[in-house]
Amino acid sequence: MTMNSDQLNIINAEHLHTAVDNQGVATITLTRTKVRNAFSAETISHLLTSLAVLKHDPAVRILLLRAEGEHFSAGADINWMKDIAKLGYQENLTDAAQLAKLMDNLNQFPKPTIALVQGACFGGAIGLVACCDIALATTTAKFCLSEVKIGLIPAVISPYVITAIGPRQARRYCLTGEMFTAEQALDYGLIHQLGDNLDTLAAPFTDALLANSPAAMQATKSLIHGVTNHVINDSLIADTSQRIAAIRVSNEAQEGLDAFLNKRKPSWTKE
Repeated sequence: MTMNSDQLNIINAEHLHTAVDNQGVATITLTRTKVRNAFSAETISHLLTSLAVLKHDPAVRILLLRAEGEHFSAGADINWMKDIAKLGYQENLTDAAQLAKLMDNLNQFPKPTIALVQGACFGGAIGLVACCDIALATTTAKFCLSEVKIGLIPAVISPYVITAIGPRQARRYCLTGEMFTAEQALDYGLIHQLGDNLDTLAAPFTDALLANSPAAMQATKSLIHGVTNHVINDSLIADTSQRIAAIRVSNEAQEGLDAFLNKRKPSWTKE
């Protein structure tokens, strides 16, 4: 079934809300406030659907991930955890693969992504934040990799969390399960900026992203994924040369250069 962005609001009503404004800013909002926006198998499925639709929607230029209420997300829903505890290894493997797919799809989402965090951000929710390009939080936000407290491990989120905060901090917080503050999350690199109002905090970032070439930003995300943790060798040097050559002859690059030389705004900006 093919869906557009408008249809997502009906499909995702119980777990999250998806909307796209007239500037091309898409927002996925977690809406399970009664359980502190904890996510279940259904939430993961709805998030995957939303990301798939928004990825292919040409009107979407930026994605915001946020939550209603006092908390971003308490991580996994306790009832979901009870259910999967009764499953066998193979069923658990299938279930875990869905969460892993969500993290990968968010991490690989081709357009710029911004996480807006308030209150509790626990367990798998930290994975969601780490998968976003930019992460902003209130000064009172709290973070916790609490899996070990209930006999589990932060397995599928670990590649993204360790990339964000580094192995040294991961060794501490994944093992102790202790809480850390927004200031610490900023210091560790999980969060980029703190403020009292998330909308005010996000505005300069969305304005900056909307002023940039959509195609160039997508190519830049691909570039970052392509060169991260790779040895600088002839193959990597050739790859980066091919990337810049390809973007130089693209329509948006030609438009951007012409706009710059003629002191006008490029076509992708809106008055």
